[in-house]
Amino acid sequence: MTKPSLLSWKNMDTMVLHKGETFEKVFFEEKDVNLHIVQEEGSRVKIHVINIHPHSNHCNKIVVEQLGAACSTEIYALAYVRDRNCVTTETHVIHQVGGGYSNQLVKYVLCPFAQGEFVGDLKIAKDAQQTEAHQTNRNLILSEKAVMRTRPQLEIYADDVQATHGASTGQLDESAIFYMRQRGLSAEQAHQMLIVAFMKEVLQTISDEQLRDELMDSLDRIVQ
Repeated sequence: MTKPSLLSWKNMDTMVLHKGETFEKVFFEEKDVNLHIVQEEGSRVKIHVINIHPHSNHCNKIVVEQLGAACSTEIYALAYVRDRNCVTTETHVIHQVGGGYSNQLVKYVLCPFAQGEFVGDLKIAKDAQQTEAHQTNRNLILSEKAVMRTRPQLEIYADDVQATHGASTGQLDESAIFYMRQRGLSAEQAHQMLIVAFMKEVLQTISDEQLRDELMDSLDRIVQ
């Protein structure tokens, strides 16, 4: 089996998932998630990094290396950044062998003066044939004074793969706001509903039903 590139990820907490093992965790408002996961055959990873009311800067970095066949990797991140705070999300998903699956979905909502940064690296090695891998970054900017930096990177060295990546940054849909106001909602209510709907796409992927419901219920109180 290919060896993990441990020297490339110094000063990170490293975890090895052995054959068939599963690791699933929600990092909620944790300061600076810093994790390196090595996957052996048939192992499964599902990670959520949620920063929906940070009162300081956060810098999160997750590295996952699939070294065995038929592995599954899911990484979801959500940041709702206000004031002059900054949240950085850096992901590296590396498919070293074939038959694996990965999906990354990273979403940001940036209020006035807030900053966000996403660096996403998806690599499919030459021997990783029949791999399916996806990377998506969507950002919602609520002020011209907010700043989002996004750098999705895709490296594919195999020829029998399904791989997609995309990034988009924009503002609230004015036509949707108009439609909602025509049905009696105020501008503030329409804004809140659209922002909450945008954020829920990430929270809906949490497997823990109680935690998922608690976080989704909290959005109406958080989004102002």
